[in-house]
Amino acid sequence: MLKIAQVTGLLARLALYVAGTGLVLMTAIIAAQVFFRYILNSSLTWSEPAAVMIMGWFIFLGAAVGIREGYHLSFDVVLYVLPHRAKMVLHSISDLVVVAFGCGMIWFGWQLAVKTAGNKLPSLGISGAFDFLPIVAGGVLVVLFSIERIARRAAGLPTARFGETEMES
Repeated sequence: MLKIAQVTGLLARLALYVAGTGLVLMTAIIAAQVFFRYILNSSLTWSEPAAVMIMGWFIFLGAAVGIREGYHLSFDVVLYVLPHRAKMVLHSISDLVVVAFGCGMIWFGWQLAVKTAGNKLPSLGISGAFDFLPIVAGGVLVVLFSIERIARRAAGLPTARFGETEMES
């Protein structure tokens, strides 16, 4: 299990690097667009769709890593009064719901990608499917990281929760 956690930890770090690079790249594209529009009185026609597409990548990759690291939204007021075993059961149920959500991201993201694959984004010259691939990739990571959390809990290993000590990977 710890070997798997090392691999998923590496995958999470890679996803964060890609997301961070995308954030910087998107910022640079928007800055270039402002410069071209207001200083040179010209416009980069590809900048907005490219920035939005890059934004999709860093949002969905970052969200998946946030799930792995326990930073996702949760209502845990009741958990403060429950015994440890009941908390673990509820955490696992929560992770199963997140797995189902991730599967929905994969399924419906793929459906959207397939339906738009024949469309060409005019300003970028690429298939419209590229707009929906971040949903699919994010969904795959959400499922993988949520299953890892369930497996860690079943093996008696710690899982990260917001505000608690980090899990070892």
